[in-house]
Amino acid sequence: MRGRMPQFDPSPIEFSESGQFIQHSGSRIPLAALLVMLVAAAGGCTSLFPGKPDESDKDARMRKLLNVPKLPDLIRDATAPQGTQPIQIDGVGVVNHLPGTGGPTDPSVYRDQLIEEMKRHDIVEPNEFLESTENAMVRVRAIIPPGARRGDVVDIRILAPAESRAASLRGGWLLDTRLRQQQVLQRMIRQSDVMAIGKGAVVTRADYEAGSDAALQVEGSVLSGGSVQISRNLGLVLRPEYQHVKIAAAMAGAINRRFFFFDGTTRGGIATAKEDDFIEIEVHPRYRDNIGRMMEVIRAVGGNPDSTDKQSRLAELSQQLKDPAQAADAALQLEALGDSAVPTLLEGLQSPNQELSFYAAEALAYLDRNESIKPLAEAARDVPAFRHSALLALQGLQQAAAVDALHGLMDEPSIETRYGSFCTIRRRLDGSRTLARRNLGPLQLYEVPSTAPAAVVVSLREESEIVLFGSNAAIEIPDFLRTTGGFIVKPDPSEPSRLRISRFRAGEDDRQLAVSNSIAEVVEGVVATGGGYGDVIALLRAAKDKGYLADQLAIDPLPKSLRTYYRDEGASESPTSDGFEPTRED
Repeated sequence: MRGRMPQFDPSPIEFSESGQFIQHSGSRIPLAALLVMLVAAAGGCTSLFPGKPDESDKDARMRKLLNVPKLPDLIRDATAPQGTQPIQIDGVGVVNHLPGTGGPTDPSVYRDQLIEEMKRHDIVEPNEFLESTENAMVRVRAIIPPGARRGDVVDIRILAPAESRAASLRGGWLLDTRLRQQQVLQRMIRQSDVMAIGKGAVVTRADYEAGSDAALQVEGSVLSGGSVQISRNLGLVLRPEYQHVKIAAAMAGAINRRFFFFDGTTRGGIATAKEDDFIEIEVHPRYRDNIGRMMEVIRAVGGNPDSTDKQSRLAELSQQLKDPAQAADAALQLEALGDSAVPTLLEGLQSPNQELSFYAAEALAYLDRNESIKPLAEAARDVPAFRHSALLALQGLQQAAAVDALHGLMDEPSIETRYGSFCTIRRRLDGSRTLARRNLGPLQLYEVPSTAPAAVVVSLREESEIVLFGSNAAIEIPDFLRTTGGFIVKPDPSEPSRLRISRFRAGEDDRQLAVSNSIAEVVEGVVATGGGYGDVIALLRAAKDKGYLADQLAIDPLPKSLRTYYRDEGASESPTSDGFEPTRED
């Protein structure tokens, strides 16, 4: 019956009082039976009775199972990655502990959403709570990166909408806020389950940006303030022409022969064929800091790794590694081959072309070879376009010599090279122990030896930290320095090398403290008198603006990840006076 319509007399149809139709031929067919037949025909159903499939359907399914597609040369020829895009999540929360700079919240969809959330968690008198000038309603946003696991932390961005009537969020604390993925479907906001919970001390844009724009006071961030509540899955979706259970299993096996790890007792692979069209991927520990590269390398794995032409493939990739137009992809494919590609990559490492040697060194680093350390350090020092990738490769390299190379980079004139190397060391378990750190409560203070010109670095992501490079000059205040947050810093009349820090805030006792005029002690003094991370940043920026701080002050000078490398070697590589290289970057 497949594809054939029931044959009926085209004569007009008449209905009887009993609900049956009458053909002019005189035959009588129940109306319900006709409807069943019409639905079955329109839907392509092979039988009027469920549970009895047509034999042709069985044959089609059997042919599909027996007709196994040919394995692709590379897994990327047959798959597309899934879960590799960041997810934006949003919520509505409250910043409290404000010195009268909050405000009543006007009626709005955000207020309704917040009150509903507060009632759900048994907050007493939510309307009265939102009327206090010590509180401000804020919109909260975060980004969950690919491969995130439950318990990971993310930075949070906050904004007080016009309905909150807040004048400033400075010095505030974001209360527990639940963030969800939100989409507008059929003119209604649809929300996911809770994907992160945010809270923490607020740093406003006014703390680190100059200007009189009122928006700077009501926008800010909470560094590492979000705790991820879900684990994001990664995977590969097979293209339609390769969707077969045997192909999915074969590709998962090929991936697991290249990528595996030990859980203490057994060896486990990272790929699992869940369906005939989907392979689930776990994050390999070596690539925890670079999920994007892991997925690229996985997709560069050969579909049939047991092929006898591996040597010819190595020879072909060796030639491609010498071609600037193909070298980056050739290095990925060699990395995907694993240890058997090490000799080819070591040969590529000897190239006099720094671009080609960099690609080989990067692949060798993810294969945990110490030969990659020196060329990666040189690339981080000399080529801004490679700096971010080089430091990322050194970050996960399980070789102690990598820490020594990173410490050497902190003598470079470029402040982003120094601070990028510092952050790479801090993120390493074996590197963080080599840094001199003082925990001051709301922030971490580091003093890093360096032969380069002294500099002060302020972080705006990941960590609330102040990093002092080199032998810093003192903060010289001739009369007084007033900053936001109620701080006044004056020189001590009896001792020129000392400063007196005073803090005045409504509803609190006045605080005073005498410290030396070294940057480290001034930072400690601000915290000791009740200041937070934002107060420290604001004081350092005000001192720099007034000319009281002679050293360079850099705000979050991390290497950029999306720079373009230009192959014309004529551009100068000499650093400018501010420590940033102007060449080969967007």
